Amino acid sequence: MFGLRRFNRREVPANDAAPPPGLAKIDAEELLTRLEWTVIRRLDGALQGDYRTLFRGFGLDLADLREYQAGDDVRHIDWNVTARLQAPHVREFQEDREVSAWFLLDLSGSVDFGSGGVRKRTVLTSFVAVLARLLTRYGNRVGAILYGGKEEGAVPARTGRRHVLHVMDRIGAMHADGKSGETRLADLLQRALSTIGRRSVVFVVSDFISAPGWERPLGVLAQRHEVIAVRLYDPLEQALPDLGLVVLQDAETGEQLFVDTHDSGFRRRFAAAADQREAALRQALAEAGVDCLELATDERLDEALLHFMRLRRRRSQLVGGLNGPWARRDI
Repeated sequence: MFGLRRFNRREVPANDAAPPPGLAKIDAEELLTRLEWTVIRRLDGALQGDYRTLFRGFGLDLADLREYQAGDDVRHIDWNVTARLQAPHVREFQEDREVSAWFLLDLSGSVDFGSGGVRKRTVLTSFVAVLARLLTRYGNRVGAILYGGKEEGAVPARTGRRHVLHVMDRIGAMHADGKSGETRLADLLQRALSTIGRRSVVFVVSDFISAPGWERPLGVLAQRHEVIAVRLYDPLEQALPDLGLVVLQDAETGEQLFVDTHDSGFRRRFAAAADQREAALRQALAEAGVDCLELATDERLDEALLHFMRLRRRRSQLVGGLNGPWARRDI
């Protein structure tokens, strides 16, 4: 991913491996405490009645037996009890609320980009901290698989606030060296397929700027788990403003291009390429059957999460209405 860099006349681009400005190691305790007061408190209250909609459990326990009613799922009929009592009876189940969640984190060089005061890496860290803390407060376990740096690897799924801090420390310790080459998101997804055993909620957190080939493993992962794509983006990646002569540098390979953003034709071609990439990404996620949560560097995290929650709740209500006893069978 090319990022914007503007050089002074006497400035010589540095090629060392030090983290870019603003990417110093985060203080996980301080950040999590701030998020608990500013974001998690609001979300915790808003999600009280929608927790089941956002994070469904995957285990079912037999709760009771009752007589069959119009609209009940015939697959839940207990034929032994029906034969014994001479009346159709159905089994009722209680959903196991325990959820195991995994965060697949793309920490390649392109997530270090941000046109304003916030970088995509900062949004990623805040999202993981908020969701992991919300989940662990309900007794669920969270794990992480990190990709894109020297410290990449897996963090086993555990619960508790200290574990969330450990995940955040691992994220803060990872920085791309700018020489790793093009991101291969397929490698991260393949690693998740071999690492995650039990059915889980999987958050794929990435800007999805990657070499092709990740679509198929994402579809396979979505067949085994409940997958949510969390897409990070910056407004400058969609359209370039008129800034005159600038240098664009690929954050992953170090390649540089000298371009004239004053050229309206260049800006139109840039926007057209961004639109084409956007359409291809949406199509790939739809074909994989994956929901997408979009997080921009210039938007509030809590507002984005609440909007996503409302969309999932609305869809759940629509699906429930279509499958309910009064649903039209010709739809």
